[in-house]
Amino acid sequence: MKKINFMLTAFRDGFQSVYGARVLTKDFMPAVEAARHAGITHMEFGGGARFQALFFYCNENAFDMMDTFRKTAGPDANLQTLARGVNVVGLESQSSDVIKAHAQLFKKHGTTTIRNFDALNDVNNLIYSGQCIHDAGLKHEVCVTMMSLAPNWDPTGKIHTEEFYEKVLRDILKSGVPFDSVCFKDASGTSTPHTVGKTIAMARRILPEGTKIVFHTHETAGNSIACCLEAIKAGADSLDLSMRPTSGGTCQPDILTMWQALRGTEYTLDIDPKKIQEAENVFQDCMSKYFLPPEATAVNPIIPFSPLPGGALTANTQMMRDNGTFDKFPEVVKAMGECVKLGGFGTSVTPVSQFYFQQAYSNVMSGPWKKITPGYGKMVLGYFGKTPVEPDPEVVKIASEQLGLEPTTKTPLELNDADPKKGLKAAEAKLKEAGLPVTEENTFIVATCADKGLLFLKGEAKVNGIRWAADVKKAECAKAENGPVKVTVEGKAYEVTFENDTTAVVNGKRYTVGAAAGEAKAA
Repeated sequence: MKKINFMLTAFRDGFQSVYGARVLTKDFMPAVEAARHAGITHMEFGGGARFQALFFYCNENAFDMMDTFRKTAGPDANLQTLARGVNVVGLESQSSDVIKAHAQLFKKHGTTTIRNFDALNDVNNLIYSGQCIHDAGLKHEVCVTMMSLAPNWDPTGKIHTEEFYEKVLRDILKSGVPFDSVCFKDASGTSTPHTVGKTIAMARRILPEGTKIVFHTHETAGNSIACCLEAIKAGADSLDLSMRPTSGGTCQPDILTMWQALRGTEYTLDIDPKKIQEAENVFQDCMSKYFLPPEATAVNPIIPFSPLPGGALTANTQMMRDNGTFDKFPEVVKAMGECVKLGGFGTSVTPVSQFYFQQAYSNVMSGPWKKITPGYGKMVLGYFGKTPVEPDPEVVKIASEQLGLEPTTKTPLELNDADPKKGLKAAEAKLKEAGLPVTEENTFIVATCADKGLLFLKGEAKVNGIRWAADVKKAECAKAENGPVKVTVEGKAYEVTFENDTTAVVNGKRYTVGAAAGEAKAA
């Protein structure tokens, strides 16, 4: 019987896919300890949005979290992080010195393996970053990013297919970048089981014998177990799995669910199910004070038609709840499809998934293509690398006009290394100007987190943006107590709910209000 390995994603991708990556270190360390006692030795513990979120929302240092995690998980654990090619752990692409510092600092702070991907599948963005990971003495897991397209999106039938991924993989092999394993990463969970099986089988044929193949997906569209089974049958060695409450829904499939799916087959997970249940119970207790968004636990059948990754879904729904536009969420998801088609078919994974969502949000709120968002605009203009196909010429023209930028064919590294505002020296100058210590960590924090990184280092940041279960329950009780009021003005009906003395929600949109005794005067 073949044992299938797995990485526990609960403490990085799980947090990102459920809580917008906004989780305090002290709250989940008992769950890390429980996972260790359950025999789990391979865990994802940082990188991706979990790097910036600690500075932006948790008022914590991500490097301190990594040190604490390593101490808790033990010296022999394989602790893995996620890097976005030349972006490393920033939403913007970085210069060569920052990319090198990323690998060195993550090695220093307990990392064993770095998974390295590019949302555009532009191999040029993986070569230098991958070499830096290898040179730092880390294991490099190179990625091919995947998704499926809705019917009629691609009339050529050549994008995001087995043949498409084969070309990406062969380009990686031709580049000579050193790697220890290959991950096929489907962040939106939209790839079909058929395509997954064919793609993994192709990779097993052309990769050197003994190469470790990993498959990553999400349950967002409801196909994760079927895709994992096809991946295993085709030759995958390892899967990404999670634990409650960050499993299923927008997350990876649960360890126990996958174990159950393999029963009676020639494959198994090397686990003690009882110990995994105990670890999950501890984890659920740890996370009980955090608000669990209902959309994080649900399968959404429209996701294949508008590929929104689990890691981006809850962060954006939280944002829309905060600014009172959550009622527009279905329209925004629907509008993403056009952004994907006209934007060059880059894989919907961070940061490109954010570009798609932000542009779709703008198209819904301001009108189609009335306002080009910076990330989406720079992507279609070539500033993040080459998209799988050329973006729509009219969208490129609009982006160029609105952003005041010309299209480019230069690589992000060429652009960033020539930009005096980027790099370690620019970050050091900001630290000195602010009177802060110039350390390797501080310099990297400012280089990747910009002004919010400085705010944290100056001690001026505060915990913010975390949705606590008690606060949400209190708000729901107040809403139920007050109840919605139907107000009709000149024949038009409005549903009004007063959340408190200063906030009212009118047809799903939040407004600041005030009332006082006295005679009202017409303006």
